Parts: sequence; C-alpha cells; structure tokens
Amino acid sequence: MNKESINIRRKTGKITQDQTRVIIKYHGQNRKRARHIVQRIMKLTEENVNAIIEEIIEDFSARHKNIRRFFMKNFNKVNNLLRPEIKASDERKILIGACFSSEYSIEAAAFFNPSIVVHPDQRRLPKGHLRIILSFRATGEGHVSSVEFRSGVLDEKNNILFDQISRYVEPPEIIENPVYDKHTFRLKLRELDYNNDISRNIFEKLADEFTLIQLKEAVENFSIGENSIRSAFDRTVKNILWLAKSNYEVEFRKDVHISERVLFPVTENEKKGIEDARFVRFIDDDEITYYATFTAYNGFTILPQLIETKDFIKFKIITLNGGAVQNKGMALFPKKINGKYMMISRQDGENMYIMESDNIHFWQEAKFLRKPESTWEFIQIGNCGSPIETKRGWLLLTHGVGPMRKYSIGADLLDLDDPSRVIASLSRPLLSPNSQEREGYVPNVVYSCGALIHNDELVLPYAMSDTSSGFAVISMDELFSALL
Repeated sequence: MNKESINIRRKTGKITQDQTRVIIKYHGQNRKRARHIVQRIMKLTEENVNAIIEEIIEDFSARHKNIRRFFMKNFNKVNNLLRPEIKASDERKILIGACFSSEYSIEAAAFFNPSIVVHPDQRRLPKGHLRIILSFRATGEGHVSSVEFRSGVLDEKNNILFDQISRYVEPPEIIENPVYDKHTFRLKLRELDYNNDISRNIFEKLADEFTLIQLKEAVENFSIGENSIRSAFDRTVKNILWLAKSNYEVEFRKDVHISERVLFPVTENEKKGIEDARFVRFIDDDEITYYATFTAYNGFTILPQLIETKDFIKFKIITLNGGAVQNKGMALFPKKINGKYMMISRQDGENMYIMESDNIHFWQEAKFLRKPESTWEFIQIGNCGSPIETKRGWLLLTHGVGPMRKYSIGADLLDLDDPSRVIASLSRPLLSPNSQEREGYVPNVVYSCGALIHNDELVLPYAMSDTSSGFAVISMDELFSALL
C-alpha cells in the first residue's frame, strides 16, 4: 500500500511473449556465395523445383499469410544475379527467394514496455466503453526490438477486453518513393552542417515537395566541375541520401489485422532496435495525429526519432534534430501549449527536462524540470509516457531508479499553462515491483510508456522486469488527494 493510501488495483493476468509469432526476413549472403546458391537452383529440373516448393509451402504456409509473396519479394532483391538472357519460371523464382529468406521470432526474448492510446474508431460501443490501441516493445534474437500492436475495449469498470490476436504477424511495405518537404529537409541538412553550395545547387532543381527518385536524379545531374571538390561532393551526397533514407514511410495492407502489424527496423540508424515507443494522441485544431517518440539503436549509438500516423496503417518515420535531441525517453505533450510543441526529456541520464519548439522536427534547448529527490529515485528519473491533461494540471507519470537498480513508477503534477512548474510529486512510488513482478530478463523493474484516464480512473499498462506486461487501475480522486 502506498504511503498516501492510494488503492492500486492490479488486474489479473499477464501479457506474455509468444515465440511462435515469426516474420520472414531477407537472409542475405555475400555476392560470391549468393551466386553459387542461384547457380545450384538453376541446374535443377522444373520437376525438382516444383517438388521442393511444395514441401516448403507445406512446412511453412500455416505460419505466414501469402508466403509466396514474401519469397518473391526476396527473390527481387537478388534477381540481378541472373543473366538477362536466362528466363526462370515463377516457381524457380519462388525457390530462389526461399533460399534468401529466414524466420525471425520477434518476441523470442521479451514483450514489454506498453503504451496505450484511444483508438481512432469509437463507433458502435456501449455507453462507458472505450476502444483502445496498445503498443509493445517486442525483442527477439540479438536483442533487436520492434513495435507491435494490440487492440481492445475498456468497459465501464476498466476491465480490458482484448480483440482476438492473430496467429500471423508481418512488417509493412516500405514506400519506395516517399515525398519530402524541401524546406524541412534543408533545415535538417543545416543541422548536419551540410547546407553548402553543393546541396544548395542540388535543391535548386527540386520543387517544394519532391520524391526520392527526383532527389537522386538531381544528384546524378549535378555537375561536379573541378576534381578538387570531389571529396566534398561525396560527403554532401552521402549525408543527403542518409537523411532521405532515415525519413521514410511504410504502409500495411488494409487486410492486415492490427495485431498482425509490426514495425521492424528498416534503416541503419535503427538496425538494432526501435525501442520504447511512447504513443500519444495529438490534437491540433481538431486534427488528430498519433505520434510516438522512440529510441533508434544501431548497436553503438542511440538517436531519438519520431513515428507519425493517423490510422495505424500508414506510418512516417522522422528524424528529430537540434541540440536538445539526445538521450533516451522523450515524451511529447498531447497538444500545443501557448502555441508551442512541448516535450519531456532527459538530457543527462539523471534529471528530467522540459523542451518547447515551434517545429516538431527541431528541438534546440531544454529547461531543467526536476532532479531526483526521494530515495526510490536517487539514481535517475525520467518519464513513463506523455503527460495527461486533467483539470488540476498535467499528470506526468515518472520512473525512478533507486538502490539495487530497482525501477518504480511515480507521479508529478505540472501546471496546465506553464508545465515547467512542478505543482506536486508523490513522495513514494505509485507502483513498485512486487514478488510476482520482480523476476525476469531485467529484475526489479516496473515501467510504462504511456497511460490514459477513463471513467475517472488512471489505466496504467506496465512492464514487469522487461519480460511481460500487466495493467493497474487507480482512482484519480485518490491520486489527486495523495499529490495535493
């Protein structure tokens, strides 16, 4: 029991990993080995090819929707290994694609760190019910993290009724020719210190909105002139194309159920993980957009980035820029305040900061918000998702790390008009790992990436020791009484 006598209602049941949820990945080889594989397949008779494909389909088709489509997609990545004069049947192409494919269990290591938002579709619900979407961090072999989704309904008592979870899971299609805004792109390039004569010359040939293909054509048509600037040209172009590929779009097929969708790493920035996505329903002049800040990890460095979607079908992945874009755990406020975007961040790995910006892509300065004050947060503090607007202030759920690296969840209340002013903080944790929650991949941790309020109660999804997740429900009246 919390010292402030807050009644925490832990819901029974845990959301646990399912190792049978697998995607098909491209299984690349070096060019010499890949050529040998293709040569072996080309020597097979058509009868042999058909028999092998029949066996593969029988073995794997129950594990994937439209498995042939994935095999053909992977064949297209190596079709340049076939000489132009050689014609291969569709079945032979499918076999080549299968040899450059492998399964990846996205939840093999863990399924944790949830966030929760209101679903875009609230039609045909009983009074007092709320349809919701949950995101989770799924971690598989090599500790590569991706984002998965679940949907369901909160009833009038805040019991969670999950929609049926599909057996299948698949990543989206990458939009091969995304559209960029020239003004924003050049501002991002300036942050990288590559807004030079070369880049200006390239962008002069582009419209206010341009595609990736048009950008590549502008690069190819650039006249280098003297050889003395070849190295400068190469560096500039490398950064332009890196920035373009780091800002990309993906789209799921409309017949893919939300529990089948997974955002798996695409770019070099995130090849080792899309970590701890904090989704928030953002409202701007009655227009609703869902954003999620996340940590991109390439195995060596981290980079805070942003996900944008309106329907959880089509997603934009966006780089964040500016001097204040650093460290983990950035959380966006659900609306502008005094005309500014605002974000909670942790600049130094220890204290909490607050940022504001005119442009959601750029964050230049961070203002100190709060330092660790209680023993349960002496090591470091950070947010547990985006602040939640209430009549009494912005409710900011926090995480604190104390002795023995024990993670607990707390709460702060920030001023509505000036969120840089902390009105109150809980002196003791709102939620700490109990005996059933402390064992796991990372022991003694409870953690959340976002909660919401429904029927005057805080609905808090939370991870248990980086292994599984559960839910807690807290009366807002009791929470305010403890805070104020």
